Amino acid sequence: MKLLLNLDIQFFAGEKTEKATPKKRQDARKKGQVVKSQDITSAIVMLMVFIFLFFFAGSLRDDLLAFFRQTFIHNIRIETLTIDSVMRLFSETLVQMAFIVVPIMAIAVVGALAGNFMQFGFLFTLEPMKFDLKKMDPIKGLKKIFSVKAIVELLKSVLKIGFIGGVTTIIVWTNLPEVLALSFKSPWMTLMTVGKLVGIMGIAASLVLLCVSILDWMYQKHEYEKNLKMSKQDIKDEYKNSEGDPLIKSKIKQRQREMAMRRMMSEVPNADVVITNPTHYAIALKYDEDSMDAPRVVAKGTDFIAQKIKLIAKEHDVIMVENRPLARAMYDQVEIGDQVPEEFFKAVAEVLAYVYRMKRKI
Repeated sequence: MKLLLNLDIQFFAGEKTEKATPKKRQDARKKGQVVKSQDITSAIVMLMVFIFLFFFAGSLRDDLLAFFRQTFIHNIRIETLTIDSVMRLFSETLVQMAFIVVPIMAIAVVGALAGNFMQFGFLFTLEPMKFDLKKMDPIKGLKKIFSVKAIVELLKSVLKIGFIGGVTTIIVWTNLPEVLALSFKSPWMTLMTVGKLVGIMGIAASLVLLCVSILDWMYQKHEYEKNLKMSKQDIKDEYKNSEGDPLIKSKIKQRQREMAMRRMMSEVPNADVVITNPTHYAIALKYDEDSMDAPRVVAKGTDFIAQKIKLIAKEHDVIMVENRPLARAMYDQVEIGDQVPEEFFKAVAEVLAYVYRMKRKI
């Protein structure tokens, strides 16, 4: 029965039911594990690119025509091909292509950065790029194919195709008279009409994809929190690793107390007087009128420590004076290394005067 109880306790201790700690989240972020929906980034990139094309298509049209003129018309005029003419043609063609492609690529890059920054802020890590043989495990690959996540991805793809297809169909249907009239228009007007409709459909599809991607982001956040969950044992282990093993910490504190005790006891032989209870308290005082404004407590203790202070004082001929109220009051109110407060000046002065008289007699 006890064995079964222990097994149950171990099982529930290992069950991941607790929310991730801030340290676990920070470590996961360093590894590149953040809440991220790729669809949000794709939707923002598409939206920004189509908006740019919708408003700046005229400028790009002029650049595109200049590119064709440079590529075809200039080639026809070249009678002899030389290395210089080919290189000049190549460089001019690249410049014309850059005027067309670079603005679109720049908008796409800005959109990708904005999409990622909106989701998880600034993060740069090479951890996901590290080679890992576990990622090449065929069994895990099959599990991913036949998993809940794969089903969710399939449903998400169906939703995207359905919504985007529906929106584009509605746009075409509402502009059906204009589309049917294309056969009666000039090529240039046809091109302008098609370009306008493509721009509108692109913006609408991007907005629909953005709405679907918000649902995907909520699902990714749920999965992220689920994967980060910790067991009670994980939290205990993390605490031990971050704060230190309680046993080791207690040993360190014990060692620190021992060192402080040795330092304190080393000051007792230099004390002028030890005020005692006489059995439970001991306060060692030192006073140097040239360097101190008031007497200073160099050691104090109760019970066993008090007995040890008195033993060291006796071995080094330090005078001990019994004063129960003064010893008790100073033990409670004055720390080691502190000067005696003004309220004890009179009583301490009487003790020191007695000590100096004793020393003169000796």
